[in-house]
Amino acid sequence: MARPRTPKAKAEITGHADKQKTKFKGRNEPIVDETLGDAPHWIKDTDTNKAHEAWETLRLEIPWLNSSHRILVATASNILGRMIAGQECGVQAMNLLRQCLGQMGATPADASKAGAKPDGEKTDPADEFFD
Repeated sequence: MARPRTPKAKAEITGHADKQKTKFKGRNEPIVDETLGDAPHWIKDTDTNKAHEAWETLRLEIPWLNSSHRILVATASNILGRMIAGQECGVQAMNLLRQCLGQMGATPADASKAGAKPDGEKTDPADEFFD
């Protein structure tokens, strides 16, 4: 099975688009100007589910998400919110969360495919000539 394509927005943030300009130059992806934004009104924090807190966590930690990802983020927020609240999450819920994160390009394996540096470490393009 082929690995999923890296979204152009993610590649630009991680610097992968600069390394392989020809790969991303001709890529036509839908342009979505709206950011992910605030959580929908129906996502609320309760004693058993901190879904709103989870939404904010995902919004901050995955900066390339936009408004077209809102349903996927809502699904992930619901499961992650249960984890934050200390609730028991079954294997199926954890697997669904893993799948959602993978589809959003938010797993360590996805970050390594895009060439992201740990902890946002930046590289100088001139380093290749001086090493």
